[in-house]
Amino acid sequence: MNADISTSPIPVVADRKVPSTPWSELTAFMRTQPMWVSIFFPVLLTIVMGWLDDITGWEVSLFIFYAIPIIQAVWWGGVNAGVIITILSGLVWWYANLDVHPYETLFGYVWAMINREFYFLVVVFAVSIVRKKQDADAEYIRVLEERQQLEKDIVAVSEYEQQRIGRDLHDGLCQQLAAIGCAARALTEDLQGKGLEHANDASAIEDSLRQAVVEARDMARGIFPVHVDRSGLSTALRDLAQTTARLTNIDIQLIDNEEVQLSSPEISMHLYRIAQEAVANAVRHASPHHIWIKIERKGGKLHLTVEDDGRGIDVRLLNKSDGMGLRTMRYRAQSIGASLEIEPRPKGGNRVYCCLRIDTEPSSHG
Repeated sequence: MNADISTSPIPVVADRKVPSTPWSELTAFMRTQPMWVSIFFPVLLTIVMGWLDDITGWEVSLFIFYAIPIIQAVWWGGVNAGVIITILSGLVWWYANLDVHPYETLFGYVWAMINREFYFLVVVFAVSIVRKKQDADAEYIRVLEERQQLEKDIVAVSEYEQQRIGRDLHDGLCQQLAAIGCAARALTEDLQGKGLEHANDASAIEDSLRQAVVEARDMARGIFPVHVDRSGLSTALRDLAQTTARLTNIDIQLIDNEEVQLSSPEISMHLYRIAQEAVANAVRHASPHHIWIKIERKGGKLHLTVEDDGRGIDVRLLNKSDGMGLRTMRYRAQSIGASLEIEPRPKGGNRVYCCLRIDTEPSSHG
């Protein structure tokens, strides 16, 4: 018996690095430091702003530029750091313009500084709100990416386990059953040679073992379809239809107008698994007499459809279902950029439709 189950190592998903900029890296570093570190550069910048304010005089106001170190302090050190730089900015502005301000009274000058401090505090709390919003968005994106990565890892590990079970079935159980079948054949021939009536019983055992080997091999190939590669999606779907039809006594047909070839084995495997799950759902829940698997390439898109004439399932409940099979189908479609729809057929039963844009795939006919 030729082995048709290939081996593959357990999937290892590499850690994805989030793209970063020098500013984001500096921000991440500064936020891990003590407050005095996070306000060190804003303090220096505030002093520089005061020096420039002093040499430019009263007529050239640098008031708005004091917001730069304040924003920097809030972004790195939080509200408390921003308040510290705000107070420092007010004092620096006071001394920079103390000798040249146009106010006639000291009270007017103090009131002007209070106004500036108020506007600086508004900047502090506005920037803190923006910072919190950005941090919340970043955390949400991180959680979402981790969830997507977890789903991907689950599917990858599930795929690996299916391959491992398929190899064990083929290389273990199938080979043992085949060996027992050979022994039963030898026993049958020996009993027939001696003219014993038990030869018919031995022959029946041999036939049962041969059928068990066929079913075990079909099961192994269903768990891990080896023909889902660059040139065999249609072949794998045809095997799925034939094997499932033989095991369930349901008429299952593959309708394809060409041998669909895809350059990515991963995409082929995802499409195969979507069709396999759709067929399995129809067999388990719809009690159909016929199932049709249709795959065609048209208009730069690949269309995969699985229909049945069973009693049908309430699509509204189906779309809200948290079943692992349906969630996996949706995830597989999403991971390859395909759309997935589940809807009732006008003549009864359900229809699972998956559409994948393959403009960049090379067209090829079998």
